[in-house]
Amino acid sequence: MKPKPRINIIMWRFMGSRLTSSTRCMSTSTKALCRFGWWDRVSPAAKDPITGVTEAFLADTNPHKINLGVGAYRDDEGKPVVLQCVRNAEAKIAGCDFINVGRESNATAVGSKLVEESVKLAYGKDANVVKEGTFAGLQALSGTGACRLFAEFQRRFHPESPIYFPDPTWSNHPNIWRDAQVPVRTFQYYHPVSKGLNFAALMDDIKNAPDASFFLLHPCAHNPTGVDPTAEQWREISYQFKVKSHFPFFDVAYQGFASGDLDMDAQAIRIFLEDGHLIGCAQSFAKNMGLYGHRVGCLSVLCADAKQAVAVQSQLQQIARAMYSNPPIHGLLLVSTILSDPETKALWVKEVKVMANRIQQMRSTLRESLEKLASPLNWEHITNQVGMFCFSGLTADQVDRLVREFHIYLTRDGRMSMAGVTTSNVSYLANAIHEVTRYN
Repeated sequence: MKPKPRINIIMWRFMGSRLTSSTRCMSTSTKALCRFGWWDRVSPAAKDPITGVTEAFLADTNPHKINLGVGAYRDDEGKPVVLQCVRNAEAKIAGCDFINVGRESNATAVGSKLVEESVKLAYGKDANVVKEGTFAGLQALSGTGACRLFAEFQRRFHPESPIYFPDPTWSNHPNIWRDAQVPVRTFQYYHPVSKGLNFAALMDDIKNAPDASFFLLHPCAHNPTGVDPTAEQWREISYQFKVKSHFPFFDVAYQGFASGDLDMDAQAIRIFLEDGHLIGCAQSFAKNMGLYGHRVGCLSVLCADAKQAVAVQSQLQQIARAMYSNPPIHGLLLVSTILSDPETKALWVKEVKVMANRIQQMRSTLRESLEKLASPLNWEHITNQVGMFCFSGLTADQVDRLVREFHIYLTRDGRMSMAGVTTSNVSYLANAIHEVTRYN
């Protein structure tokens, strides 16, 4: 009998030892130790500051607790609202043949209608870009998804160009662009002493930024400060953008919440449009239609001509295809119905005004309540600021006291959601704020 080749003997011994080891592993209570540690280096991610506020609020059993962290509208009883225009749109689409509507060709047509109506809402129904079709547009997963799509588009075609965010901005903006590997910068925006706009510093930063930089702008109801430039200041900003060849990207999350007028809240975008800028817009219908869970939004990018728009459109579609293919159809039908049906849209416009008015009233009431308590501080900024949020000026320690002693929850930068303030809790809130600020 011929001896086995040495290489075979070595392999046999090696495989035998592997099998023996494997058998031992499976017969013990420490099976996991025998597996490769794929996720051993993964540590828990830091909690989003807004999500953390909501979680703490929900865990609190105190009957007087107040949630001022949520960025969605609440009525005067502190409850989420289903707008009547949404109910009407729901009734209109209830009889739809969802099997046929959900087919690719039909869903695409509905999505195109949403984009068309969204673009009219942002740029104006009579804008040349709408008439001439010199824009690329795509339904997105709310404003966050629209921002993410554009961030990826920017990375692909301008990989070296940074994007500048106002300081401060929505906490998720830097995350979105960093994950797309776009260089992130900031420009000065808020003045902590005046609790208003630091316009001179803002203009200096625009002038000093490298030519052809991208800037993210909040056209109205700035999140988190509630501080917006005036129309004249927007014109100066637009002019300087032209000088520097900067690209303006508008995050339109709260159209209607600043003034109650949808067109007035789009004036910044239209000033830039009149000045001849190519513009990007991320639009969300989560807040102004009360459709947070439906994730309906739109990304639009203005182009030099129709041919360029076709090219940009194809690239955006390719990016979306790899990310999520197509968004859900139900929210798309709701929003497109509201925007395209004149009667339903007119009702929506009225309801947006009602929501904005309630928030404005709560601002006035909170300020008056603090002044009646003879607070040593100036609270004019509460009514000078606009939109969903008030940048209160409270310090992190003062916020901690509000949470600990009064069960009032907000982010540690002092941002308060005015939608969480109601006629039944505004007095309690004012007294709590007075108590943590009176000796400062």
